[in-house]
Amino acid sequence: MFDANRLPTFFIPHGGGPCFFIKPEDMPPGMPKDTWASMAAYLRGIDAMVGRRPKAVMVISAHWLTPRVTFGTAAQHHLLFDYYNFPSYTYELTYPAAGAPDVAARAAALLTAAGIASDADNARGIDHGVFVPFKLIYPDADVPIVPMSLQQNLDAAQHIAIGTALAPLRDEGVLIVGSGMSSHNMRALMTGTLNAEARTFDHWLNAVVTAPTDQRDAALGAWERAPAARASHPQAEHLIPLMVAAGAGHTDIGRATYNDVVMGKALTGFTFGQNRSEQ
Repeated sequence: MFDANRLPTFFIPHGGGPCFFIKPEDMPPGMPKDTWASMAAYLRGIDAMVGRRPKAVMVISAHWLTPRVTFGTAAQHHLLFDYYNFPSYTYELTYPAAGAPDVAARAAALLTAAGIASDADNARGIDHGVFVPFKLIYPDADVPIVPMSLQQNLDAAQHIAIGTALAPLRDEGVLIVGSGMSSHNMRALMTGTLNAEARTFDHWLNAVVTAPTDQRDAALGAWERAPAARASHPQAEHLIPLMVAAGAGHTDIGRATYNDVVMGKALTGFTFGQNRSEQ
């Protein structure tokens, strides 16, 4: 039964580096000036999709890997400009989001109860997989953020279990967001190759995420067997945030809430659970 107080979970694309904040005249040669426009519009619309402000957002970024799950516990975050060779002004972006140490502690306790070890880090800051999309989602930086790392083993089934353990946070006003990309092969992206493979994997991913949850979790746990899986993800770090979002989605059926083709590559964003606007 639908619970009006339960927040949905999301798997969002975060683009490339500071892509949404590059001036049109500074776009790379051959790249349309509106390359990232549809993705930016999707991210700007998430606040309305959720329908109410969460107590905090837990963001699982593709750009933070640790030996075991780690929660950022800082009361105030600084930014990690972990992208390279972009215009100088993109290294002057600001996003003064507060942290939520209490939410981080609650998340760690949920993992402990599930037999999953975790760590805390109060110094790292937030990387571009967090602050770049959230400058569009909550541009006033008025929602606290708890960054969460991926485990370095990138084991899909383990990350689904981690998400499942964190699912109670949804009933406590916490929005859980996996930040990555449904297709992420940088060489293919820049050379315009493997477009058909990206479409094939995207088709498989859409079918799996929208399946009944037992089928979904089993298929996502074995995603490497999917057609064109490794062509779309030579490394898995941009896909694994989806596993946490799906696990936290628990019994909620996944839905595609964003579809686009960027530089020839099919990309999708997903939501698990009903949005307030759909009641």
